[in-house]
Amino acid sequence: MATILVDADGCPVVNESIRIAKQFGFPCILICDTTHEMHRDGAETIIVSKGADAVDFVLVNRVKKDDIVVTQDYGLAAMVLAKKGHPIDQNGRYYTEDNIDQLLYARHTAKKIRMAGGRLRGPKKRSKESDLKFETSMTALCERISKLYD
Repeated sequence: MATILVDADGCPVVNESIRIAKQFGFPCILICDTTHEMHRDGAETIIVSKGADAVDFVLVNRVKKDDIVVTQDYGLAAMVLAKKGHPIDQNGRYYTEDNIDQLLYARHTAKKIRMAGGRLRGPKKRSKESDLKFETSMTALCERISKLYD
């Protein structure tokens, strides 16, 4: 059976992830650091010490083939793909072998711009449409994964 693992630090779709996990009978694990500690009914919470990428390393060490990982971190998504997991972002975009290199390159380019003193626009304000798109994509992914275990 697949597990849904949530990179819960700053994740806007924690409750939606738990609800969808329950719908499919998948265990749900929230992983967060001590500054973002949270507990939700229907999910196990793992709290790690604060530190750069601490949550990412704990999460990637727990992920197994066909697990679903909710994250907005491209580097973590790349590691999940390498372990044959299924990463999805908070807007319902699937990270795949076809798009991960381009996303990592864009992240690298943005970092170079910021290090040179440049500024970039932040993300758009979260909308109800973003939540709906996530729910639709996440449900479709769970349906696909659950068929593997029928």
